Amino acid sequence: MTRFLCLLVCVKCIRRSPIAASHSNHYNRCSSLDELIEPLRVHLVPKLADDLVIGILGGVSKRLEAAIRKSKFTPLGAISLDSDIRYLMNFAKDRIDSPELKSNVTLCKACPPLARLNQITLLMNVDDLEDALDLISVSKRKGNWDLKLDDAKLLLSLRLDFEGEKVNDLLNPNDEE
Repeated sequence: MTRFLCLLVCVKCIRRSPIAASHSNHYNRCSSLDELIEPLRVHLVPKLADDLVIGILGGVSKRLEAAIRKSKFTPLGAISLDSDIRYLMNFAKDRIDSPELKSNVTLCKACPPLARLNQITLLMNVDDLEDALDLISVSKRKGNWDLKLDDAKLLLSLRLDFEGEKVNDLLNPNDEE
């Protein structure tokens, strides 16, 4: 029942307040989310309130990933995306009661769509394609990389300064572990 309530509220919040990958709208959208969830949070025990925030964060993360996949990025745009995702993570950490969920690592473990969004942001912010390979291989060894190779190719090809052919050549299927 708890998960159903969280998902129901999450869907309604996202429909009313879609968060765009634009920093100027970020503060306003997060304030709107506060206005929607705060009346619910005051009546919930802390664990359920945290589940509500994490459920909403998961929905927002999925919507942001969909918006990212429809966009093109310059290096400066990738930095702006990183700033927006950090803002979203800090927004969530400020509203979570549990001290166990106050770090980025534990928050990402509790919310896989946010972890995926964080990986996308890291990938979009590499300086060159060789750095992307290093990032993927190091993260895979640490066990905290969920993006498939096809996803990485698609995301890197969204960067205007990376040529699609070079992305495909560098990230061929034989490189995947």
